[in-house]
Amino acid sequence: MARMEYYHDVAAPRARELLPAAYAIVRNGLGQVLLVRRTDDGYWELPGGRVEVGESASAAAVREVAEEAGVTIKVTGLAGVYSDPGHVLAYPGANTAIYQQFAVCFHAFTPARNATPDQKETSAAAWCDPEHATRLVMHPAVRQRLTDALTDPHRAHFD
Repeated sequence: MARMEYYHDVAAPRARELLPAAYAIVRNGLGQVLLVRRTDDGYWELPGGRVEVGESASAAAVREVAEEAGVTIKVTGLAGVYSDPGHVLAYPGANTAIYQQFAVCFHAFTPARNATPDQKETSAAAWCDPEHATRLVMHPAVRQRLTDALTDPHRAHFD
């Protein structure tokens, strides 16, 4: 069973732990934004994921983008920090894990024009024009992060 993601949902279970994560708003030389499509729920999102013990948040973003989209990036700045208690992730199983996500989002650049999904976590990786990217099906928390980064890229956002 896939993870369940809740955003200000009264039916959400109560988070038990924080989940540190790092994401990147990656742009290429054409001004396009890199998005990946999740294999578990089919939603589009920013490439990124869990920060592992022993790595920095920016290193996690670089690693996750390479893993999920096959793209090497350079982190160029902070886009925002998102720790809304209303954003809950539940991973079902024998010991159901329920987290409040603590996400650091970075601006990043790459000269790459190609992207390749890993076919494990991501079924697609695509460069999108910013106007098109905001119209794709994505979780509300991801949409907020992307919209914040695109509408006011010179300011770090905090939620």
